[in-house]
Amino acid sequence: MDWNTLQESCLACKRCTLSETRTNVVFGVGRQDAEVLFVGEGPGQQEDLQGEPFVGRAGKLLDDMMAIIDLDRTNSFIANIVKCRPPGNRDPLPAEQEACTPWLDQQLAIIQPKIIVCLGRIAAMYMIGSDFKITRDHGQWFDRDGVRMMALFHPAALLRDPRKRPETFEDLKSLQREIREICTNTY
Repeated sequence: MDWNTLQESCLACKRCTLSETRTNVVFGVGRQDAEVLFVGEGPGQQEDLQGEPFVGRAGKLLDDMMAIIDLDRTNSFIANIVKCRPPGNRDPLPAEQEACTPWLDQQLAIIQPKIIVCLGRIAAMYMIGSDFKITRDHGQWFDRDGVRMMALFHPAALLRDPRKRPETFEDLKSLQREIREICTNTY
């Protein structure tokens, strides 16, 4: 499936009940050939309204975090596990994740990133492993199918608890080193 067909199909998705309450499908944003891909758990209220991931307060913080390591929305890709907003910003249910993750899997197959950065526990549990603990495993590197993966605290968690910011800064510097080592067109 090519990118345009994938996007059109995703925008028309009705695989789960989240499609009944959404304003917009949040397909993702960035380069279709990005070497670095960020993945969160799902859209919030602002994302649902605008149809773009990470555009609220947490999105502003993510933009600032990316800028620290010379990344932005033009030289990376940002996606989510689920493409429609769970009511009340609750965690996506397992059935919703199961219905939606084929869209993400197809995005990954087309983009073929060298590095995937999971934003928070839900994304890390799907991408890295079901036993992932964000407080224990953030900043650690994992190899999955030839792709380097790590997880950061979700930007919303950093807004709630700024004490996690120093360790997140260290994780970002580790990410920057990895990008410099294995990516060719990001910088």
